[in-house]
Amino acid sequence: MTLCDSFLEILQRELTKLETEINSFRDEASVWKVQGDLKNSAGNLCLHLCGNLQHFVGAVLGNSGYKRNRDAEFSSKNISKQKLIEEIMNSKEAVNNTFAELTDNDLAKIYKQEILGKEVSTAYFMLHLISHFDYHLGQINYLRRLLEPA
Repeated sequence: MTLCDSFLEILQRELTKLETEINSFRDEASVWKVQGDLKNSAGNLCLHLCGNLQHFVGAVLGNSGYKRNRDAEFSSKNISKQKLIEEIMNSKEAVNNTFAELTDNDLAKIYKQEILGKEVSTAYFMLHLISHFDYHLGQINYLRRLLEPA
């Protein structure tokens, strides 16, 4: 298995987990609730994760033409679960299309944008994106269990 195959498999797996988390909310309104010091709803975190992948993987690496509106990822409210799932599907497509064109040699190259003020390899940045994704995926899982106890 190539490194490209590994990144693709992990990103697809995590996007499927995100879909499961969003679908696991019993009350659609809970997707947009926050509590206490928690500032971001599960819906906003979902939009953020999808925007992140569609931008950094789809647009920057894959030249998809996607135009990111990061502010809307955090300010949008009360979007249906179905629309969130559509964004997840769009993210899966962007990841699939991009990785279909990448090679392990591409992953060794410097990523097309500076990340946190420095040049990094594309592989390094993919690891960063996956860890960022999983951090927020854990927050979504926590919010769901907090807001909708069994």
